[in-house]
Amino acid sequence: MPVLSVSVLQFGTAHWELDHILHRGLDRENGYRLELKPVANLPASRLAVTSGSVNGAVADLLWAQSRFQAGTPYLYVPFSSQIGDIVVAETSTIRSVEDLVGKRIGVAGGPDSKGWILLKKVAQRQGINLEESAELQFAAPPLLSQALKRGQVDVVVTYWHFAARLRGEGDWRSAFSMADLLTELDLDRSLPVLGYVFPESWAKDHGSLIDGFATSLRQAKAELADGEPPWQRLRPLMGDPEDGVFTALREGFVAGTPAPQTDQRIADLQRLMTLTGADPDNLMPAHLFYRRQP
Repeated sequence: MPVLSVSVLQFGTAHWELDHILHRGLDRENGYRLELKPVANLPASRLAVTSGSVNGAVADLLWAQSRFQAGTPYLYVPFSSQIGDIVVAETSTIRSVEDLVGKRIGVAGGPDSKGWILLKKVAQRQGINLEESAELQFAAPPLLSQALKRGQVDVVVTYWHFAARLRGEGDWRSAFSMADLLTELDLDRSLPVLGYVFPESWAKDHGSLIDGFATSLRQAKAELADGEPPWQRLRPLMGDPEDGVFTALREGFVAGTPAPQTDQRIADLQRLMTLTGADPDNLMPAHLFYRRQP
């Protein structure tokens, strides 16, 4: 059987569904053999796919767009529509964008974070400049979670799984939904902002392999959405979380299952890239967004 090698973060969320594919033999059922190459961090994963030591890796939409602009296009196979979350204490009065004025905001991933850019765009539509009217702190997600717990920030704009861990512990809630921000910007709420990326030149020569992988992904997502039993086996990969955190992570992963790609969703993805700083005259074309359905 042909082999498909994918770089994956050892404790990343994609590892959960890829491990399930291997456990259930969904790769062999679809005519290929999946080979995982665990790495410790995101730069290592990106290096693995750009250097050609693996066929594919998980990347976000903006990374795929930046590679396209640099002249190295990638085929983008949807993975997750989880764009992040905005978390506050249960007792917080923050429930809307306007409530962020005068607050201390912690942002994961730096000034170029998708969630932060979307939040700023929506605030601008409401006449609010958050960079001037709030106190900002950029840091790694684990540090921001601790800062929130210590009361050093009032709210964090963070990655979905760090938010799920906070919510699962109790005492913390979503201030408002990141999907609501997409709606405010007239975008689809379930855009696949994370995907599996494969060099276009390689993908063109391995279409049936990509199709088999995409089919096994759909099967895995459906089985993981069907109930808790498959997740108990994955629990060690999730860091053996407490029950509340385990449930929040499981439910968050399933909630991020992307809707099928359509012309409109692809157009919305392109508009999202423009909103987050991409050159509107040099966007990833529609054919780089994988959309074949069974």
